[in-house]
Amino acid sequence: MQCCSKLICGGCDYANKKREYEGKLHFKCPFCRKAMPDTDEENNEQWMKRIEANDPVAMREMGTERYIEGDYESAFEYCTKAAALGDAVAHYQLSTLYYDGQGVEKDEKMELHHLIEAAIGGHPEARHNLAILERGNGRVDRAVKHHIIAAKLGYDRSLESVKDLYKAGQVSKEDFATALRGHQAAVDATK
Repeated sequence: MQCCSKLICGGCDYANKKREYEGKLHFKCPFCRKAMPDTDEENNEQWMKRIEANDPVAMREMGTERYIEGDYESAFEYCTKAAALGDAVAHYQLSTLYYDGQGVEKDEKMELHHLIEAAIGGHPEARHNLAILERGNGRVDRAVKHHIIAAKLGYDRSLESVKDLYKAGQVSKEDFATALRGHQAAVDATK
């Protein structure tokens, strides 16, 4: 996570830090080029500014921090605000909070609602979990569609599920090939 709440892959972050280290440069955010905070207090101040500016990524990340600390009620509040602003990862995190009953009462309908919203928002693990739920409810055709979509997003576990369903005769050769090509394209796009 950068100071302006942008996410970058680990490789890009490493390359930027390596460039700055080798050039004996002060570490800066790769997006806005502002100096990274030196103290935890400065870092928290920047986060609060991002949250006050209604940055859904900052809200979700604060929710994640609160979750790690065991403050599930605050995690729920931050993730709810981020989800209201359309953050798919926040929807996924809310689905897990409802599933586990952490910070909120267990609620299967709300869990499913947030899982669907996360999947619609492009969250591959949410899409995979929807497939698992559909398969458990006996709707294999819907499960296959969810698995194929998740596989096309580069989600390995869904590709494995499509392969298993193909071996069991529940997925056509054409659908398996489509999922395989889509998965490979997603993986290639991240290189």
